[in-house]
Amino acid sequence: MASLPIGRLVGTPRRRAILLGALVAVFALVAGYLGGLITSRNDHPGDNSPEAGFARDMSTHHSQAVEMAMVAWQRSTDPEIQQLAYDIATVQSNQIGIMQTWLKDWGLSPTSTRPKMAWMPDGATELQPDGLMPGMATTDQIDQLRHLSGSAVDVLFCQLMLRHHLGGIHMAETIVKLSHEKQVTDLATTMMNNQQFEVTNLRAKLDKLGAQPLAQ
Repeated sequence: MASLPIGRLVGTPRRRAILLGALVAVFALVAGYLGGLITSRNDHPGDNSPEAGFARDMSTHHSQAVEMAMVAWQRSTDPEIQQLAYDIATVQSNQIGIMQTWLKDWGLSPTSTRPKMAWMPDGATELQPDGLMPGMATTDQIDQLRHLSGSAVDVLFCQLMLRHHLGGIHMAETIVKLSHEKQVTDLATTMMNNQQFEVTNLRAKLDKLGAQPLAQ
């Protein structure tokens, strides 16, 4: 095949200008993308940031909620309790995955040597006397839940999860005030909305069961 003259390939001055403009646009797009990567790497929350502390502590907090929900789902015979427990277990497991992915993307460990709640203002005062984060159940309470059946397991599950959700909502409210990371504040807001809806359902279920919430 005969080669085409360079002039035929490049074309008229107008076509050359269009080609040059396209190349400049592509270059700008690539430069902007690479710049975004560099900026995002430099702007990741640090190891001692509120975002990292929230992701770690809320993952632990959520893990207990999932544990209690799975116990209730297995032991309860009440369809409403089973559905609520299933919803809590699936939603909070998914949120744990999101928070652990953040930490990985930020190049941070899933754990820290810092004390629990250190990311919150006066966080040490937020801990329960036994060192648990707000709303969390004790080991004895979870053991008790594992050995109950019938309406007794329904009552204790609702009591423990109600208190647990209220503690979680408080933690989510705090990170929304502290953080400027949109992905963090968006997830925390979703947590607050989900858990507030479930708080309403838990209170209604306790009332139906003739039981009262636990003391905070």
